[in-house]
Amino acid sequence: MPNVREAAFAVFEHFGVDRLFGNPGSTELPMLKAMPFPYVMGLNEAVVMGMADGYARSSGKPALVNLHSSAGTGHSLGNLFTAWKNNAPIVVTAGQQARSILPFDPFLGAERPTEFPRPYVKFAIEPARAEDVPLALARAFAVALTPPMGPVFVSIPVDDWEQECDLPALPDLSLRTHPDPAGIERIAAMVEAASNPALVIGTAAANSGAWDAAVALAEKAGLSVWAAPYAARETFPEDHKQFAGFLNAWRDQIRDALAPHDAILVAGAPVFTYHVEGSGPHWPEGAQLMALSDDPQHLSNLPGGGGVLGDIRAGLETLTERLPSRTFTGSTHQLVDPPAEMTASYVLKRIAALRPKQAVIVEEAPTARHPEHVTLPITREGGFYSCASGGLGYSLPGALGVAMGQDDKVIAVLGDGAAMYTIQGLFTAFQEQANVSFCIMNNSAYAALTGFSGEFGMNHVPGCDLTGLDFAKLAEAQGVAARTVTSVDALDDALAWSFAEERPTLLDIRIA
Repeated sequence: MPNVREAAFAVFEHFGVDRLFGNPGSTELPMLKAMPFPYVMGLNEAVVMGMADGYARSSGKPALVNLHSSAGTGHSLGNLFTAWKNNAPIVVTAGQQARSILPFDPFLGAERPTEFPRPYVKFAIEPARAEDVPLALARAFAVALTPPMGPVFVSIPVDDWEQECDLPALPDLSLRTHPDPAGIERIAAMVEAASNPALVIGTAAANSGAWDAAVALAEKAGLSVWAAPYAARETFPEDHKQFAGFLNAWRDQIRDALAPHDAILVAGAPVFTYHVEGSGPHWPEGAQLMALSDDPQHLSNLPGGGGVLGDIRAGLETLTERLPSRTFTGSTHQLVDPPAEMTASYVLKRIAALRPKQAVIVEEAPTARHPEHVTLPITREGGFYSCASGGLGYSLPGALGVAMGQDDKVIAVLGDGAAMYTIQGLFTAFQEQANVSFCIMNNSAYAALTGFSGEFGMNHVPGCDLTGLDFAKLAEAQGVAARTVTSVDALDDALAWSFAEERPTLLDIRIA
């Protein structure tokens, strides 16, 4: 009979696992014996989880993470929450103390391990018997990969790995479901009857591979296309004439932006994500709204309108077949041409001009998000990744995972405050020789907070001064080549150098 470790490796192979993300600890060591694939080490569990998220989303494969069941899981929780919001299919295995000493509250034991990561995992289990571990892992992968995808958690006592067990049956699963035809017909009827229909696209549409389907539908049905608030993936070609722009996370601003439209289809996003309180209708009065999503939460939370549950790409493809052709008459999103100054807008404009054609943008720079929308268009499928949760510390390690999951240059646009949450990820970048250009937008502050303070009638926010951080030195100390950029004259040369390298590089870009 195989032992638990051998059976687990068979489960991992069945689900396409080709690497393990982790930070090794004592209760995890038996899992690592004779491991059949590479181990990707992070110097902190938040780094580990961020890398796994980026890898899962960019590669289309489930990611496997190994943590400690108490302290290590605790360190990972911020980016575990982000993985939950990003719908990243991650299987977390956590090393629990030996079963024989659990009644004695052992050092590094977890008293209630399955409760710790909840509610931000789809499934959590510590199997009752060692021989049940492989089956629990197989179920965990199936749950993680079932739309809406997301992280799952399996706590495994350290003495389970050597126990004999049966190899579980491993079914070949097809996990996507087509939307109800009657529901698609309701959406089609709404769009066909409208004079100026719109499509709002969110992260889940990208997760379902709906890029080409959205373009085909928009072009045939004459739709204006908006990106949903805080979309964490690419939604639609931002240089396309039918791309109308980005919805902000304020109720009144969403109403104003969508005011010209009498029919609104929201695909793969909530209706709607807000950042502050608001009042009044959630969309323009007189307009009809329908939602299409693979996430039941998007539909159960609808503030009116109608909804259809099912695969987004399949639904958009069916709508394209069903709807008649219509000429597009809406407005097109406009880029801006900022002056040559050391501002976020100008730096992002130069990144857009100099980036390799197929480069992927990974972003976590809250104060640069709006400038990015008007200077750095995303024009390819799989071309953008960000953090859906609003937490910081995801995108630096996330960029490493994206680089491991695909072959093109990755450009990580990071704020100085965001980068410091997981700066030790640069050591993994050095170890893995990841093809990532880290562009730190260094304004010496948590400027997003100072900018947002006006919403609460404040003119001063304590604890936001980050003056003195030197990212070039931080990078070089971890083996990553770096330059500091302080002037417009030096910007293009520095960007060209970084983008030409196939190893990790960092630019500390001092902006106003």
